[in-house]
Amino acid sequence: MTWRRAAYLATALVAIVASFVGGVFLFLHSPGPALVEPATVTVPAGSRFTDVAHELVARGLLRHALPLVGWARLTGEDRAVRSGVYLVTRPLTPIELLARVTGPPDPSQMVTIPEGLTAREVTAQLAAAGYGTQDEYLAVLRDPAFLTSEDLPDVGAEGYLFPDTYAFPPGTSPDRILRTMVRRFRDVFTPDMASRAASHGLDRQQAVTLASLVEEEAARPDERRLVAAVFLNRLRLGMPLQSDPTVLYGRDGDDRTITRADLRRHTPHNTYTARGLPPTPIANPGRAALEAAVDPASVPFLYFVARGDGSHEFNVDLAAHNAAVQHWQRR
Repeated sequence: MTWRRAAYLATALVAIVASFVGGVFLFLHSPGPALVEPATVTVPAGSRFTDVAHELVARGLLRHALPLVGWARLTGEDRAVRSGVYLVTRPLTPIELLARVTGPPDPSQMVTIPEGLTAREVTAQLAAAGYGTQDEYLAVLRDPAFLTSEDLPDVGAEGYLFPDTYAFPPGTSPDRILRTMVRRFRDVFTPDMASRAASHGLDRQQAVTLASLVEEEAARPDERRLVAAVFLNRLRLGMPLQSDPTVLYGRDGDDRTITRADLRRHTPHNTYTARGLPPTPIANPGRAALEAAVDPASVPFLYFVARGDGSHEFNVDLAAHNAAVQHWQRR
């Protein structure tokens, strides 16, 4: 190889390297994709920067992960990632994104949603915590596009707003909060749970609806599987479920009193007047109620009555049940 050819190749190599470095530099300092809405990024403790970068891509904040991962390793910033929640409100350059996830996380407010609330009660709590208005939440829950995008039934998201403790930074949109709760439900209701539900003749919607009845009826953990078994036994025999909380679903106000007229009043959810499961869940059940619905106890019970202390008496025979009702009502 002549010195002229060697010089030419060296010059070409330098040009290629310079072009590559220039391209990477330009990428690192160019704003990311346009944002339709603010995005919340959660970085779990112990996360590798590679995983964080791919999450940024998945959230539409970064076009390509590899250049930023390479730069972070070159500068040692990949070891400076902090766990926490980060709110991104405008397109950031990759360098700015790196600075965000290696800097202090946004202050997050903890919001605890207890088991057994209806969707309307959940949205009221979120609004009271300062995250938007209840009307904004209800508008999202009525949006067919939202339901479709989250693989929710056409009848709504009732039952799928998973009760848990969440941390959201200020300014998180109602849409993002609701999607986080629905996706938390999907994390809990695994394919294995869906398979166990199917073994009892239940699809996902039916399993969640049954779990909502269990959530409302069973105050004691040791009775959840028994309550689920009673309802499934009655379903198999074509008996009405006759679950008191279904009579109350949709009623305005805080009055929980049930009269004989209430039991006879036909509503889509009243399981005294309509056979089968209600058309939607009547509350948002937690993990334990979901587990009970797909793994009921193997018992023949068809009836239960409250003892007044949070527990129930279970029976197979109607005469024994009626006697128990009279006994515990007198008590």
